[in-house]
Amino acid sequence: MPLILLNKPFRVMCQFRDENDRLTLADYIDVSSVYPAGRLDFESEGLVMLTDDGRLQARISEPKHKLDKHYWVQVEGEATHSQMSALQNGVHLKDGMARALEASLMNEPDPLWPRDPPIRQRKSIPTSWLEVVINEGRNRQVRRMTAAVGLPALRLIRQRVGPWALDSLQPGESANMETAEAWASLRSYRYRKA
Repeated sequence: MPLILLNKPFRVMCQFRDENDRLTLADYIDVSSVYPAGRLDFESEGLVMLTDDGRLQARISEPKHKLDKHYWVQVEGEATHSQMSALQNGVHLKDGMARALEASLMNEPDPLWPRDPPIRQRKSIPTSWLEVVINEGRNRQVRRMTAAVGLPALRLIRQRVGPWALDSLQPGESANMETAEAWASLRSYRYRKA
């Protein structure tokens, strides 16, 4: 079975069934024997990997393996370099300290698909785009981190996990990679030194 790379759309559950009739992965993936290797919350978009190989799933999703996760985050407010430094130095969350491996200001990704529905726009409050890289995966971690430095997240897109990226995948689109190729990608991936 291949590793499936999916660009999960906004407001899609990162599971195959939902008691509340929300959209799920089953609306985009017609292979029932796979499961997500890591999750994205309902309101986040971007890269989700699915596999039926339990070892590969664990290798991608277990925190001890420390794969970098790259996020593009649109935040409310005009972000500053001192806020980026605060994210990299670490912020206090209810479940402990969290630190970005990288946090930087960026231009709006181009090209970027429109979100449906679009984010709320306030004429008197600007927005900024950040790139945030972490190698943990606590629940809503990036959203909580940006909020801790005064930058509430309006839109969050996971662009890359380890050696895999969205590239040209549009929301709801997927691409397959043979399991052997996925393992080879992991073996050649350059991990950060702690």
